[in-house]
Amino acid sequence: MAQMSRLRAAQSLAFALPAGLLGGAYISQYGFDMFPCEMCWWQRWPHFAALGLALISFVMAPKRLWVALAGVAVIVSGLIGGFHAGVEYGWWEGITGCATILTGADAVTSMMDTSTPLVRCDVAPWSLFGISLAGWNFLFSCLGGLTILGLIVRQEQS
Repeated sequence: MAQMSRLRAAQSLAFALPAGLLGGAYISQYGFDMFPCEMCWWQRWPHFAALGLALISFVMAPKRLWVALAGVAVIVSGLIGGFHAGVEYGWWEGITGCATILTGADAVTSMMDTSTPLVRCDVAPWSLFGISLAGWNFLFSCLGGLTILGLIVRQEQS
């Protein structure tokens, strides 16, 4: 593969992957009423950043830098997704109120508090082959981000 086509492939993947994953998240949210929990939003923010960085790479030099940063942002989202999946599977505890079961007076106070999340972070709303949405984000984002970075490294070595 020619040097420039590797960069273009990385650039295209750096844009298409977060766009596709965010598109899937919004289709799940608005098409199937699977509203995001707090940790779901944490996974979205790096994808938004990756999209912006990928768009910058189309118009501003050095392209490799912007694409690499987008790849890193995609991996960050994947790592957050891995943590979130572990909370959903019960491998470890979450670090937010949406992954805590409240009882008694705390539950009543929480329900009256409008800032309390309505969607739990420790319950997977959907899974495919036993893998939750957060788990799929972990797989796609980490593999995709590593592919982006690999294409850039191979492009530089050519």
